[in-house]
Amino acid sequence: MNHFPPLHETYGHLLSRWLTLPLLCLVFSSLLSCNPMGRTGVAGMCAKTTVAPLDRIKILLQAHNKHYKHDGVFSGLRNIVARENVWALYKGNGAQMVRIFPYASTQFTSFELYKKVLNNLWGHSRYLSKTTSAVAGSLAGVTAVFLTYPLDTIRARLAFQVSGEHMYSGIVNAAITIFQTEGGIRALYRGFTATVCGMIPYAGLSFYCFEHMKYLCMKYLPDYTCRPCEKNTGGLVLLVPAKLLCGGLAGAVAQSFSYPFDVTRRRMQLAWMTEETRKFGMGMVDTLRLIYKENGISRGLYRGMSINYMRAIPMVAVSFSTYELTKQMLGLDTGLSIKTG
Repeated sequence: MNHFPPLHETYGHLLSRWLTLPLLCLVFSSLLSCNPMGRTGVAGMCAKTTVAPLDRIKILLQAHNKHYKHDGVFSGLRNIVARENVWALYKGNGAQMVRIFPYASTQFTSFELYKKVLNNLWGHSRYLSKTTSAVAGSLAGVTAVFLTYPLDTIRARLAFQVSGEHMYSGIVNAAITIFQTEGGIRALYRGFTATVCGMIPYAGLSFYCFEHMKYLCMKYLPDYTCRPCEKNTGGLVLLVPAKLLCGGLAGAVAQSFSYPFDVTRRRMQLAWMTEETRKFGMGMVDTLRLIYKENGISRGLYRGMSINYMRAIPMVAVSFSTYELTKQMLGLDTGLSIKTG
């Protein structure tokens, strides 16, 4: 059976779906711009929707799905369309949207709160400012993950399903089935320890690198990366291309350090989907050891890393940029104190 829709419909609808949702999110942000939780949630929704097809192929490759384990990035995307259909590229994205709004809102908002608390605790110091960003980012990441982790597990299960082999019919069905058959709430939090171990360096480094790159742009390249803004601290505001560059580099650096824990989390989340993979659900250290023993580093612990760079750089770039832009729309300070001399 030919699963391809007509060529003009395939790519027209794909492009429409890929670009329209982020644009709708940006429109929605104007309605929520008076609410900090709203603006940060929209930032995350825009970022995740943009890279949803890459997210799905990454999950399939990380967990060695039998239909796609020999594919690369582009061959995997082509085969998803051929084996299933074009909409299958977005499988699990509904659960992701339900999850990402509270996740991104909690992460960005708690980052500002933690940073304020830490600054009050040890004072405003140019020597501690980057450490403050890293610690606040790590705490914010852990807070957001804890509150939304069951939805991440459900989203991974839905994305791992292949047409014709579905175990779950949707978000609610997946949640009830996992809860009833795999051990209650503990099953929905399987892999949480690995996630926290990866989130601490990831969230900390991403906020640290973004703030540091922003500082370097404002101090050394203000003529190319900034424009004057009197109401901002330092009198400057980053241009959109500079925001994207800083966010993208921050995402790339952070992912490089935390990626093995991301693979471990996925193998644990998906362990109970088949009898053969249940051995990956025994614990974080055992799972890490087993992944390394069976597949090594490049094809095991860093499986799908090239996809992760492709998705992490635009995702984090869009996320940080949207967050900064919505703060500017509200007239909030997005500048930094630049020390000269």
